[in-house]
Amino acid sequence: MFIPSIRKTLPGLALTLLLATAALLLATLPALQKLGLSALTLAIVGGIALGNSVYPALAPRCDSGVQLAKQRLLRLGIVLFGLRLTLQDIAAVGPAGILIDVVMLSSTFLLACWLGPRWFGLERDSAMLIGAGSAICGAAAVLATEPVARGGAEKVAVAVATVVVFGTLGMFLYPGLYALAQAAGLHGLDSRHFGLFAGSTLHEVAQVVAAGRAVSEQAAEVAVIAKMMRVMMLAPFLLLLSAFQARRERGACGGNARRLTIPWFALGFVLLAGVNSLGWLPPAWRAGLLQLDTLLLAAAMGALGLHTQASAIRRAGLAPLGLAACLCGWLIVGGALVNAGVGVLLK
Repeated sequence: MFIPSIRKTLPGLALTLLLATAALLLATLPALQKLGLSALTLAIVGGIALGNSVYPALAPRCDSGVQLAKQRLLRLGIVLFGLRLTLQDIAAVGPAGILIDVVMLSSTFLLACWLGPRWFGLERDSAMLIGAGSAICGAAAVLATEPVARGGAEKVAVAVATVVVFGTLGMFLYPGLYALAQAAGLHGLDSRHFGLFAGSTLHEVAQVVAAGRAVSEQAAEVAVIAKMMRVMMLAPFLLLLSAFQARRERGACGGNARRLTIPWFALGFVLLAGVNSLGWLPPAWRAGLLQLDTLLLAAAMGALGLHTQASAIRRAGLAPLGLAACLCGWLIVGGALVNAGVGVLLK
């Protein structure tokens, strides 16, 4: 039984890992680094290109392995993502950064859940996926939220597309806004404050780094710490969302819905963040595991892209982009107000 199973999944796994490796190599090119295009983004773009060209002919042989990459490799990648964080990061960002991150994460996600169904006619799971990607850490958050929201491959692909579009737009817009603020005489907005603003509101880690470095190295350092705090909040967010989903289903089904499902990968994420905080792993081991983590997440993104048909995105229409645009506007305007308000409150 075991050997036939390996033979069945090996072609698809090899294809997704090949996509991931190509994305990792492309992500090292300086031109793509300046654009803030991470390996995850490049992997899904490559997957979509193949998925809408040659993959349909390969699907009978490859689909089992692609499904495995999209599910199992993703969860393992989320667990290893915890090695990017330490509890010391929390102390470094300070109470202001933590409070700003909490307010922006919760407000952005709740706004998505309210606006999506009411204004744009989206199903709740689609709104949740777009909200999670905008509120936490882009494509990785969308992928991690899918098992809880149960949105399906097409909705995940659409959500990833929206956060990539508006995250990339924000990456170029933020340094321009900082320059305008300086020209307008808002000298209280220094590099540190800009870093907090960028880290608490931009979508992807790569976009945060690019926007921060466009201002200064100090801005980039503070922005990354604030951003990684948002990433660390992914685990408690998933646990709370899972509890909410279970309670909602019990209410709708008269108590016959499924029990609370605790996403084990969220707990593993927290556990490895704790291990990383203690410094138990030799630096070479940690570096190798982080490379493996990026490879696994890129493979999952490539698998998602392979299952993404252009017709599905067209069928989704403008509603997902409209919701993501509103959330982007809130992240910029609301994020600026929240940053300023918390700064005054904790001064």
